[in-house]
Amino acid sequence: MEQIYEGKAKLVFASGEGEVTIRFKDDATAGNGLKKASIGGKGILNNRMTTILFEYLEGNGVPTHFIEQVDERDLRCTRTTVIPLEVIVRNIAAGSLVKRLGIERGTVLDPPTVEYSYKNDALGDPLLNDDHIVALGIASKDELAHIRKQALLVNELLLLRFATIGMKLVDFKLEFGKTKEGTILLVDEISGDNCRLWNKEGTSFDKDRFREDSGDLIEGYNTILRLLEESI
Repeated sequence: MEQIYEGKAKLVFASGEGEVTIRFKDDATAGNGLKKASIGGKGILNNRMTTILFEYLEGNGVPTHFIEQVDERDLRCTRTTVIPLEVIVRNIAAGSLVKRLGIERGTVLDPPTVEYSYKNDALGDPLLNDDHIVALGIASKDELAHIRKQALLVNELLLLRFATIGMKLVDFKLEFGKTKEGTILLVDEISGDNCRLWNKEGTSFDKDRFREDSGDLIEGYNTILRLLEESI
């Protein structure tokens, strides 16, 4: 297979007509890549979590690029052109929102908030508003409205899914891509790498364990995966 992209945590290979294979690495990064490590088994856990959650979303009407899990590290997916936009949905104040706005950590956000950042490492993934996105040609107004609607639908579904395993979905990051026909699909992954997940006591089971040196990352991911698999 021809490698066509390498990101911080994944490799992407052209693997057939209109398809790609996404391979999950064990690399972990934080602080826009300033903190790095290789954590054995992380990619396997994220691949399986993503499979379970994308199958759940597809089954509830969310179009995604997911086709099937190939093996413990690889996913077979529809090929898209990724829209250079990170869509962040927040249900509870945490992370950068607390630092930027002075909101107390743990404050429930009602309604959930949606933020956008420009996928550009050289610029540090700056926050964008709707007008920036349209002016930069990242997405049209109609496309952005569709993306926002889909992101909020994903939020509703994931809130319910994680509640079944006793976890609070604090916030998460989504990415979208366009097929050659122009259809917008949910892409990338949904895992402990791009979701903040707390239990009822507020203990983190996500990548904050790595960011903040607050616990064993693999233990946290294993807990989430075990609970998801037990509740299928």
